[in-house]
Amino acid sequence: MASKPLPPRGIVVDKHAYTENKDNHLRRLRRIEGQVRGLQRMIENDEYCIDVLTQISAATRALQAVSLALLDEHLKHCVSEAITAGGADAEAKVREASDAIARLVRS
Repeated sequence: MASKPLPPRGIVVDKHAYTENKDNHLRRLRRIEGQVRGLQRMIENDEYCIDVLTQISAATRALQAVSLALLDEHLKHCVSEAITAGGADAEAKVREASDAIARLVRS
């Protein structure tokens, strides 16, 4: 089976639900990346266990916030559009969203 050719660089074919908030999501993820680097330094410097755990909790909550924002955008755009169109794609999008929610709940 032949694969589809890639679009020219810089051309967006299909926008994802998060595309409009991409800069905000990236900013938040960079902040989280900084938190994780700070955690590495805390361990390297033998900082107090509870202080490290507190920072891990903060980084975890920050990742959860990004996850919830992405899930919200997915439900509002991708899933609602698929439901409007109907058919197998709608069922697949709802199942996909349910599975993602289950993964978030377990984490």
